[in-house]
Amino acid sequence: MQGFKTFLLMLVMTLLLMTIGSLVAGRNGMLIALIFAGVMNFVSYWFSDKIVLSMYRAQPVSEDDRVFKITKRLAMNADLPMPKVYVINEQQPNAFATGRNPKYAAVAVTRGLVEVMSDDELAGVIGHELGHVSNRDILIGTVAATLAGAIAYLSSMAKWAAIFGGNRRRDDENGSPFALIAVAIFAPMAAMLVQMAISRTREYKADQFGAKVSGNPIYLANALKKLEMWSNRVPMDAAPATENMFIVSPLAGSKMASLFSTHPSTAERIRRLEEMAR
Repeated sequence: MQGFKTFLLMLVMTLLLMTIGSLVAGRNGMLIALIFAGVMNFVSYWFSDKIVLSMYRAQPVSEDDRVFKITKRLAMNADLPMPKVYVINEQQPNAFATGRNPKYAAVAVTRGLVEVMSDDELAGVIGHELGHVSNRDILIGTVAATLAGAIAYLSSMAKWAAIFGGNRRRDDENGSPFALIAVAIFAPMAAMLVQMAISRTREYKADQFGAKVSGNPIYLANALKKLEMWSNRVPMDAAPATENMFIVSPLAGSKMASLFSTHPSTAERIRRLEEMAR
């Protein structure tokens, strides 16, 4: 099922890239976009973990670090290879996992998360991230983040093509400035909807895994309560294309972000965890 979702995601994103390329530069643009999509998919598969960790200037933690010790214990409980552990110098409490498979996985937490969470709550959060590793659905999120960013970039190109070059090919319907403007507006929205549809189911599954591997669903439920509160108080300089990777949306303070969130309702996630505990 996860493999099918990955295939479907890549297909939809690739078609969007080809459509934008065609509207900007006709058949040649479609071919270039197809090649570009292939390169982006390859890069996403092999290097997405390094790209995202570099984007947030994540630093590896030592084996004596509290986060490392908790991660090692939970990885043993889950019968998973020990992932690399990183810390991000951000005050907003948050975390994400990345990597193409369990053997090459990494877990990153913010300094804010370490500061406000108890050991039990931190175990719940890290258990959640290990759930993404175990379910092999990290790749879905990283590919979505990478290709969504590419679509946003090409959509911007389509907008400028509509302004400065849309009337140069009047006989070519692909050169219509109205079509270019439409794709510049709706293509990023379509990419975002794909991310939302896939990400929401992934979060529920990871919550269930985190509740089991940490030993008590209440650990993660309490952590989510704190995460919801702090994410609305402390801003984070996060790229929108990577929003779906975090345990809670780093853009939660924005009303527009909450309207188009890649995450299910935190209240609903807490309700399900408390129901598991009962």
